[in-house]
Amino acid sequence: MSHLLSRSLFGFSKSDLTMALGYSTFADFLDKTLLKDSALPAAPNTWVTAVPAQSQQDDGSAGRWYTEMTSWWYSRMVNEGLNMREKMVLFFHNHFANERSKVVYPQNMYVQNQLFRKYAFGNFKQLVKDVSKDPAMLIYLDGNNSRGAGPNENYARELMELFTMGIGNYTETDIKQSAKVLSGYQVSGLTATFVASRWYTEATVTVFGKTAKFDINTLIDHIFDQKATAQFICRKLYQEFVYYKPDEVFVTKMAEVFRANNFEMKPLLKFLFTSDEFYKTEIIGSKIKSPTELLVGSAKLLQVKTPDLNNFYELARTLQMQLFQPPNVAGWPGQREWISSTTYSYRGGFTDSLLTGKRYNGVAVTSKLDPIPFARTFTTSEKANEFVDEIVGLALRFPLSDTRRKFLLDTLLDGTIVANYNTFTANTDARVNKFLKALMRLPEYQLC
Repeated sequence: MSHLLSRSLFGFSKSDLTMALGYSTFADFLDKTLLKDSALPAAPNTWVTAVPAQSQQDDGSAGRWYTEMTSWWYSRMVNEGLNMREKMVLFFHNHFANERSKVVYPQNMYVQNQLFRKYAFGNFKQLVKDVSKDPAMLIYLDGNNSRGAGPNENYARELMELFTMGIGNYTETDIKQSAKVLSGYQVSGLTATFVASRWYTEATVTVFGKTAKFDINTLIDHIFDQKATAQFICRKLYQEFVYYKPDEVFVTKMAEVFRANNFEMKPLLKFLFTSDEFYKTEIIGSKIKSPTELLVGSAKLLQVKTPDLNNFYELARTLQMQLFQPPNVAGWPGQREWISSTTYSYRGGFTDSLLTGKRYNGVAVTSKLDPIPFARTFTTSEKANEFVDEIVGLALRFPLSDTRRKFLLDTLLDGTIVANYNTFTANTDARVNKFLKALMRLPEYQLC
């Protein structure tokens, strides 16, 4: 369960784990909580319905709104409970990567973000159809104002290369013909409108050997009829939630399930989370946490209910994962790319800030851990050895060596002996903080 929560959520607290284990069956947990559908959340503010205008850039409103929307999304993650939806929203944001530097207005990006939320456990084929007409995507990949007589090919190329099929499963001719079909949309304000006079005029086009008068829906249906499509999406899900080096035999099994369920996400996720593959020993603790997983998960672990979201925003930029600003259309590559001599140091600076109340640069944060009440939520709080083991078991998925464990115990004791340790003696708050700081700076803590 700890492994499942580590991968399907942005981390978890002791109470989250207890609650998850309280369900009568694992199927109940999946159906009633982890993969449960729910209503879309309220918007961050009324600006989401404001018609985009140049004045919003000129007076800085667009930038402030992007910051507010980012904090709103972080808040959704921190308060996700035991539901996987926000993790899927981030997966789709990285899959259909759009950059705020080009999608200038946050109103458009908000619509897209809610679209990902709507389809988090829904039909992936329909999501692709809706994304193809999404204003943010039309702006980002130049579908806006693309005309059938001379279509822009950017979206058609990325639709096949990055969003559905992968390199090697289509030709340049397929891209050129598909670009005609995908033309005709024009963004106006918050919506996109199909203008028939801007569409292609040929009687038919040929894509993957099939000749027809395709429209967006029938073209995407045709793309999903190709065997490579289910395989490609399932491979990407495997790399995100299981291991960065895909097991192609298991990916093929996932693809069979995906096709059999008409590309619905929920049956596929249930198949994955009930498979032996997902729980293999070598899989557990093998993923390097993304900056978002580190930021949100650390706050959840320490039960910091209202973390400083401005701190999240600033550190995410430093850690190279600014939400709504992936590096390019391929998204964040992840895994080893998250760690460098610079980012590793700043990761430790962030987790320190949850304990010290100050950022790496000395600026105060708005909330921090109160160590003694936190420690006392554990039944082992008055027994140093057992307390270390319980916290380690909660916080780390990668096995800890005896040497590392002794280091953590010595850090908690800070000169005293095991028999004299308890949370009622002087300076125990500093000891607990020092122990947690050391724990969260470990290489093992960077893994989930």
